[in-house]
Amino acid sequence: MPVSARKAAQIALSAYRTREARPELVLSNTAKTEKMPARETALASRIVGGVLENEAFLDYYIELYSDRKKSYFDRETLDILRMSAYQLWFLDRVPAHAAVSDAVDLAPKRSKAVVNAILRKLPTEAEKLPEIKADSEEERLSIKYSHPIWLVKQLKAQYGADCEKILMADNEPAKVSLILNTLRAEKLEEAGIEPSGLLENAYVLSGKGVEELEAFRRGEVYVQDISAYLAACAADPRPGDTVLDTCAAPGGKSFAAAIKMGNKGRIISRDIHEKKLRLIETGAERLGIDIIETETADARQAGTELSEKCDVVMTDVPCSGIGVIRKKPEIRYKKPEEISRLPEIQLAILKSSAKNVKKGGVLLYSTCTILKEENENVVSAFLNENSEFELEPFTLPGPFGESGGMLTILPYEYGTDGFFICRMRRKSS
Repeated sequence: MPVSARKAAQIALSAYRTREARPELVLSNTAKTEKMPARETALASRIVGGVLENEAFLDYYIELYSDRKKSYFDRETLDILRMSAYQLWFLDRVPAHAAVSDAVDLAPKRSKAVVNAILRKLPTEAEKLPEIKADSEEERLSIKYSHPIWLVKQLKAQYGADCEKILMADNEPAKVSLILNTLRAEKLEEAGIEPSGLLENAYVLSGKGVEELEAFRRGEVYVQDISAYLAACAADPRPGDTVLDTCAAPGGKSFAAAIKMGNKGRIISRDIHEKKLRLIETGAERLGIDIIETETADARQAGTELSEKCDVVMTDVPCSGIGVIRKKPEIRYKKPEEISRLPEIQLAILKSSAKNVKKGGVLLYSTCTILKEENENVVSAFLNENSEFELEPFTLPGPFGESGGMLTILPYEYGTDGFFICRMRRKSS
């Protein structure tokens, strides 16, 4: 008999807590091994994501109703309490008695009585929870939206009143975006696919997995967030161009570039992880793209074979991922000292990538973060050291419009990932 959704969620959370395993991968492996029904897998996924999205919020009220600090509970018991509280307050279709009784069953013998007593004290509806009491507005936001206080302060300093909109958007359900492969289709009409409402060639997946779609199997669509697709639009490669994608995996920008080029020209897709290059090759074959070449390479080391030979170089650098918290809620728990080391790496990759841009060519820098230290500050540092490059305005389709050379898309604005895009051109002389 397969494990229950709640047990699978507990396994995924435990793996994340103890060894920093990616919870979605652990859950996927558990679902396959245990042959879990799709409905149970979906519930487990929602519980895991919900606990990570709302951890500080859940802890605040668990402490309030138990009269105990969270440090009193062992890790396993605390996560069981969080899972149950999340189900009570955020999931309408889960009966309160089921959430409580299953929690008691999951709890280790030493904790069953405590878990039962605390859960029976909790309100069964979020509307009945008392207001959060905090010493500052930043602390209140940190608890309400379960973001670490350092991140709340940084977002508030950079975006002011928009900070709360960003935090709220981070906890909303993530959509799966599909981009039309115009090499094979002019439009899509299939159950489970809806127009995005933002771009003519962008769709949103609903009600089924992407691999179940006939359009996906036929190579008429590929998965890519609209924000990431816009980065390829800003790069604007043309048929016959030579394009380098320096940090290419899993391949979305390379695919977008190839489609915009009409599958004419040359694209070199590089990544430091050889395994990930196989994903690009498989995806290109499914989409009917044959101008992509893959190479294993460290983007910080330019090499000489493409020196000043590329019409377009796309550099989507490793980053903190603060713009994609909606899809990966655990990203919010990254340590600030870990993030502070990234700009040095990002600048090194940008400087190395620039060496491959020919005179008059385009250099595209992008990230899936909205922190200025990884975006505008890196670009400014690069331009200060490389006077032969300059910002170049670009125009994006749909509601995104014109930009003066740098654009930050915030996650609440269009329901897309948070993203930064910068287009530069190497002067001809």
